[in-house]
Formats: sequence, structure tokens, C-alpha cells
Amino acid sequence: EAHLGFDDLDAVAVTYGPGLAGSLLVGVNAAKGLALGRNLPLVGVNHLEAHIYAHWLEVESEGAAPANLEFPLLALIVSGGHSELILMRDHGQYEYLGGTLDDAAGEAFDKVGRLLGLPYPGGPAIEKTAREGNPTAFRFPRAWLDDSYDFSFSGLKTAVLRAVQKYSEPPRGRLLADLAASFQEAVVDVLSAKTARAAEEFDVTAVLLCGGVSANQALRAETRERAGVPVYYPPPILCTDNAAMVGACAYQHFVAGHLAGWDLDVLPSLRLV
Repeated sequence: EAHLGFDDLDAVAVTYGPGLAGSLLVGVNAAKGLALGRNLPLVGVNHLEAHIYAHWLEVESEGAAPANLEFPLLALIVSGGHSELILMRDHGQYEYLGGTLDDAAGEAFDKVGRLLGLPYPGGPAIEKTAREGNPTAFRFPRAWLDDSYDFSFSGLKTAVLRAVQKYSEPPRGRLLADLAASFQEAVVDVLSAKTARAAEEFDVTAVLLCGGVSANQALRAETRERAGVPVYYPPPILCTDNAAMVGACAYQHFVAGHLAGWDLDVLPSLRLV
């Protein structure tokens, strides 16, 4: 699609963490082999940072960030394994504001999806089902955590389980839609409220929604309504894990001269900050 071949490459980029060790090892070893074989430099990429740099890809879609983004920026990274609020003061300059203390947002969607008998992945299935439901039918708990920027969704998951257990049969029809809508609203309420508060406190120019959960239309709409600054999000294909965002992130490291050595190892528990 890029109309380029191996001879046109300037470097080889690879994610070395966080993630599953086996998958990371396969990628790092393949990248090292390609880089050595082609005599190209190697660039190691943090998976979380790559999600942020999906916003630096030139795409024409609703919600896409402009090419002239100005710092500071606030990134909400929400995926199956992570829920983090990151203040981005410049390229490569990050401040951790808060994150999940238990289940990540995407993980909560998947687990609740299973409780409701919906297909995997739970995020898109719950979002689709929720469109026919009443988001106020069930008043599920929100964990505000003393006004910190941390998140917790394990109590919410338990509340949904207890609601389901009150019925003798698995939820169907309107009940299922109401459960899905009420759960989704509880997650979106906390994510959007804390993001909006951080955007105001740190006087950012824009909010960047990142990760698989950022494809959720309710999260996008509620964050836009609350944030007080522009809110940007990639097209759905660039919200989930993809190689393009890894390349966009690697470009910034490459031009800054941040190259990896041949001893690059995987770090399954790697953090951004």
C-alpha cells in the first residue's frame, strides 16, 4: 500500500513492551534479523507511546488530529490492558497522572461482555447492544477514588454480576440492552470526567483519546462534551493495535537519534512513565 520495498527503508521499528513476552520476543527477534540482514538501524518502541502517536499519522477522518498539534497535550490511553492519563509536555516528555488500580477499561468491557453472554471482544458488542438500552436503568457504582486520576473498575464489574444474578435466566432483549447501556455509561462517566478535570487543571491544548476503547462512540461524545478543549481520536482501525502507529512513534525516535542496540530485550511490564 505504501509502494515501498525493503530497499527504501531507513530503519526497522519494533515494539519491545509492554505485552505478552512470547509475542514480544517473536517481534523483536524478527526485527533484529531484518535490520541485521539489511544493515539498518533498529528502533525500539513502547507500545503505549505508539498508541499516542497514532495521532501523528496523516488520515482524513472525523476526529483526526491536525498536523500542527501544540503542547501540552493530555492523552487518555484506554485498552484491554491499560487505562492511563498521561500529560505530554513535548515529544518524549511525559508525566503520569493516574491509571487503573485493577481492571483496565477494555478488560472490564470484555469481562462484563462475558457476564452478559455477548461475543468477544466485549467492547464493540456492549456498545452495539447498549444503543437499544437505557443508560440510567441501573445505577451502577463509580469509583471516584478521592478525586485522584486513578481508575478502578473491579467494583463495577461485581455490581453487574450481582444484577445479572437477580434474574433466573440469562438477560435478553431490553434487559440485556439496559444492562449494557448502564455499564457503558458508568465506565464512560468516570473516564470522561477525570479526563476533563485533568485537561482543565493542566491547561492542555487538546485531549488525545488512544487505544482500543477510544473507538467507543459514547466515550468520544461525552469527552468532547466535557473537556472544554478539542478532543481528537483516530479512526477505529488505528485505535486497536497496529503497525502504523509503531512506525509513527519510531519516526520521532529515529530523527532524535534514539536507536536501540542489538541487545534490545523485551520488557513485558514496561511503563511509559
